[in-house]
Amino acid sequence: STQKPLVMSRHLGVSSLSMNLSKNCCLTYCFNTVLCSITYMTLHEPSLGSGEESWEASSAELERRCRLGSEVTSLSHITSMEKCEHYFKLSSPIRLKLDGYFVLCVFIFNVFPTMNLTDFRDNSLLKLQVGGPFLGGMEAVQEAQEYILIQVEQTEEAGSRRRRTQQVLYNWTIPLHSQRSDQILRTRTFEMVSSAPILISVQAFLLDSQVVPLSMTHQSLYVTVETQVLIAGLILAGVYVLIIFEIVHRTLAAMLGSLAALAALAFIGDRPSLMTVVEWIDYETLALLFGMMILVAIFSETGFFDYCAVKAYQLSRGRVWPMIMILCLIAAVLSAFLDNVTTMMLFTPVTIRLCEVLNLDPRHVLIAEVIFTNIGGAATAVGDPPNVIIVSNQDLRKKGIDFAAFTGYMFLGICLVLLTSFPFLRMLYWNKKLYNKESSEIVELKHEILVWRQTAHRINPASREETAVKCLLMQKVLNLESLLRKKLKTFQRQISQEDKNWEHNIQELQKKHRITDKILLVKCLTVLGVVIFMFFLNSFVPAIHLELGWIAILGALWLLVLADIQDFEIILHRVEWATLLFFAALFVLMEALAHLQLIDYIGEQTAVLIKVMPEDERLAIAIILVMWVSALASSLIDNIPFTATMIPVLINLSQDADVNLPIKPLIFALAMGACLGGNGTLIGASANVVCAGIAEQHGYGFSFMEFFRLGFPMMLMTCTIGMCYLLATHIGLHWNT
Repeated sequence: STQKPLVMSRHLGVSSLSMNLSKNCCLTYCFNTVLCSITYMTLHEPSLGSGEESWEASSAELERRCRLGSEVTSLSHITSMEKCEHYFKLSSPIRLKLDGYFVLCVFIFNVFPTMNLTDFRDNSLLKLQVGGPFLGGMEAVQEAQEYILIQVEQTEEAGSRRRRTQQVLYNWTIPLHSQRSDQILRTRTFEMVSSAPILISVQAFLLDSQVVPLSMTHQSLYVTVETQVLIAGLILAGVYVLIIFEIVHRTLAAMLGSLAALAALAFIGDRPSLMTVVEWIDYETLALLFGMMILVAIFSETGFFDYCAVKAYQLSRGRVWPMIMILCLIAAVLSAFLDNVTTMMLFTPVTIRLCEVLNLDPRHVLIAEVIFTNIGGAATAVGDPPNVIIVSNQDLRKKGIDFAAFTGYMFLGICLVLLTSFPFLRMLYWNKKLYNKESSEIVELKHEILVWRQTAHRINPASREETAVKCLLMQKVLNLESLLRKKLKTFQRQISQEDKNWEHNIQELQKKHRITDKILLVKCLTVLGVVIFMFFLNSFVPAIHLELGWIAILGALWLLVLADIQDFEIILHRVEWATLLFFAALFVLMEALAHLQLIDYIGEQTAVLIKVMPEDERLAIAIILVMWVSALASSLIDNIPFTATMIPVLINLSQDADVNLPIKPLIFALAMGACLGGNGTLIGASANVVCAGIAEQHGYGFSFMEFFRLGFPMMLMTCTIGMCYLLATHIGLHWNT
C-alpha cells in the first residue's frame, strides 16, 4: 500500500519508521516489546564514562586558584583564604549529600540508556511520536476532511496469569493539512497491559491521490504516568529546597535539577539526545537578555543613571512613598507595552542609584517595582509571554479572542488590580524601615567593601602579577574594614523619616553626579530608542520578521561599533552570566518536567475536577479553579509551557457537549492566573530573576525568602481581585458567554 519501501532505524531503544501513504491505504505494523528491549544491550558509548579524573583535576585547579601565593603577607593570605572558603565551600554533611546526589544522577544518566535493567512489564507505557503535515491548531477532527487514524492494539490470551483474554484498543485521529508542507510532531502515550506483541495500524483518509509523508517513532517507558508525576514533583521540590534555604546558588540549583530530570527521563527509558536538550533552550530569551545587558552596560558608563537618580530625588522633594508609587506606576505602564525583562533591565540601575542617593535600602524598592511590572504586563496582549501565546492561537482567534478583544478585557481588570495593589503594598511595608539604619557614609563604606571583595574574588591568579593585584585588593578590603569599625564605634543611630535638607543636598549631588560622556550618551539614546521602537513594531506589525532577541543583539552590536569600545572584556564582565546560565538550566528543567507528564497531569486533573461539578455552578467553579491552579502553578514552574499545555485542554473542555462551558471565561482566567502568579516566588517570572541578578551584581542581592514575604501576599491579593473581576463580568454581567 505504500509508495516507497519502509525505512526502519533504531537508536538507544527508540524504533523509527518512515513511510509514504497514498489515498485509502492502510499500514499494519506489529512488534514485540521483549525483542525491542534486547537491543539495548548491544549499545555502548565509551564517551559517556566516569568523570572522576576530570572532577579531581578541576577540584585541584579550583583549590590552587583560591590560594594567593607565597608572596602574600600572612595577614592578607589568611583573610583571603577565609573568604575563598566561605565563598566556595559548604558544610560537610550537605556537601557529601550533594556529591552522592551528583554521582547517582550521572550513573543513572549513563547506565540506563545502554543497559536494559528492566523488561517491558505489565501496565507499562508505549510512547508514539508521529511526524507529518498535520494541522497546527486544535481544530475539531469532525471538521477536518483529511486525516489519518492510528490504532494501537494489544491482546493477551488467557493463561496462568489471567483467567480471561484481555484486550486494549486505542484510536488516535490526527487531522491533515491540505498543503502537505509543514512537518509537525504529535506525541501520545498509551498504557499497555503486558509484554505481549503490540499491533499498530495506520490508515489514511484522503480526498485525492497525493502522497502523505509520515514518520513514526515508538518507545517503551517503564514507569506509569502517576510515578513520573511523583518523580517530577520530588525533583521540583528539591530544587526549591536548594534555593529557599540558599544551600547553593540558584544557578547551580537549577543545573542540578536539570541533571536530575534528565536522569529521571533516562530511568523511565526516554533519555533525550544532546541535540534534543539543546533545542529545549529558548535562545530568543537568552539573546534578548544578553543584548540588553550589553546595552545597559555601555549606557551606565555615561553617568545617565546617576543623573536620573538626582532628578527623581529633586522631584520627590525628599518624600519617599510618592517617589516609590510613581516608579511602580511607570514600571507597570511600560511593561504593558515592553517586555517585562527589558523594563526591569532599564529600571533596576536607576532605582539602585536613586536609593543610594536617598540612603534607602534598594531591595524593598526593587521588589515592589518588579511586582508591579508583572502586574502591568498582564494588561495587554504583548505585555507577557502567556498573553502572546493566547492571542497567537488560531483556534482562539476563531472564537473571538483576538488582540483587541483580549487587550480590552484584560486592561480593565488589571486597572482594577492596580488600584487595589497600591494601598495593599503600603500596608505590607507599614512596619518596614525603608531607610538604612545607618548614615549614608557608613552604608557607602559597607557597599564599597563588598564591591572590592567581589572584584578580588573574580580575579584568577594565573600569574604573579595577577596574584599581586589580588593581594592588594584584599589588603584594601582589610583597611576599609578597619575604618568601618572605627566609624561604627562613634556612630549614633539616627533613622531619618524625611530629608529636611533636601534642597541643600540637591546642590551637592548635582555637582557630584553629572553626565560624564555626552557624546556617548547621545549614541546610547539613539540606539536604545531605535531598539525600543522596533520592540513596539514587532508587537503591532506582523510583517516585521525580527524577533526580540535579534533586535536586542543587533542593537548591542550597533552600539559597540558606535561607542568604539577598546577593552571589550570590561563590557563582558558586566554581563550577568550566572543569570543566563540559570535561564538555560531552567528551560531544560521545565521541558524535562513536561516530558515527565507533570504539566499534562495538572491540566488533565483540572479538567476532571471541572467535569464532576454541578452544571448550575460549573462555570463559576471552573473560573475559580483555572484561575488559582494557573496562579499557583506559574509561581512554581515556568508559565510559558504551562499556558501552552492548558490552552488545548480548555479548548477540548469547551467543545465537550456534556460540559457545555464557554471558552472565553476559561482563557481569561488562565491569562490572569498565569501572569499574576509570577509574583508568588523569585523564580516565578523572568523579570524577578533578572532584577535579582542585577541587584546582586551591584551588591544588593535579595534572597528567595525576602522576595517571598512580599511577593506571595501580593500574588494572593491580586489573584483574588482578578477572580472577583472574572466572576462579576462572566457570572454577574454575562460578558462573553
